[in-house]
This record gives sequence, structure tokens and C-alpha cells, in this order.
Amino acid sequence: MPTSRIAIFPGSFDPLTNGHVDLIRRATRLFDRVIVAVLMNPDKQPLFTADERVAMILESCAGIAAPGRIEADLFEGLLVAYAARQGACAVIRGLRSGADFDYERPMVSMNAHLAPEIETVCLLAADRYAHLSSRLVKEVAAHGGSIEGLVPETVGPRLLDRLKTETRTRS
Repeated sequence: MPTSRIAIFPGSFDPLTNGHVDLIRRATRLFDRVIVAVLMNPDKQPLFTADERVAMILESCAGIAAPGRIEADLFEGLLVAYAARQGACAVIRGLRSGADFDYERPMVSMNAHLAPEIETVCLLAADRYAHLSSRLVKEVAAHGGSIEGLVPETVGPRLLDRLKTETRTRS
């Protein structure tokens, strides 16, 4: 009996963008199960809590694939150790440009050194999302620019509300 092919798609997802959702959708065509793994990095100050990011992922990805094929989880520490605990055969990484490739290449090599049984699969961003990053989306939203089409419908209002709250808190 064949085993389930599990992939991990790691990131901060602060916030989740339509580019992320596109990569998740495409990964479900390649793997039986995709675990969207939200990195809990104590060195970063995210806009949304880890639990809020998990909730937004689950809401935004509902209906993309059959129930149970897309999960969202939290992790910290080494990605390949987490992937091995989950029984994953692959890690998904999205590439928007050559700069992303240059950034990812050493990590891919290190992960292969640490866990050669876990492949890294790089998916090129769709042209319409190649300019998207969570950081840029937050910056555009913070300065009053339109984020329509950049984030899932359930994420946009939360992002705008959180940025208003953050602005009031800092004032």
C-alpha cells in the first residue's frame, strides 16, 4: 500500500497573501497532504499571533482541496526536524525572483545535509503574484494603498483593523 506523500510549506505568513494561497493550491496537486507550517520565531515581532495566522490559513484554504489535505500547524526550531516528525517527504519553497533563489540555495543545501530523505521542491511564483511579500503588503496597507487582490478576502479586513490598532497603540 503506498504511503501518503506529505509536504511542509513553512513561513511566517504574517499575513497570508494570495501568492501563498496559490502555492498551497499548486502543492496539493503534487502531494497528498500539505502542512502549512507557521514559524514561531522569537526574534521577530509579527503583526498577528501564531494562532491567528493558523486560523487565517485554514479559513483561506477551505475549499481548495478535500478535507484533511491542507493543514496548518505551528513549529519552531529546525524545519527538517519538524518535517521528519510529520513524516514529510518534501519541503515547499516559493521563489519570486533570482534573489529568492540566492537566499534559498544555502538553506536547501543545509537541509539536504541534515535530512537527505526530505526533498526541497521550489515552485516559481505565478506572474501575477511574483511581486507579493507579506512585508510589502503590510507596508502598502499601512500607507493607505489598496490591498485588493493581494490577500484573501478574510485576511484583508483583519490586516487593516490590526494596522489601525497598532497605529493607535504607538500614538
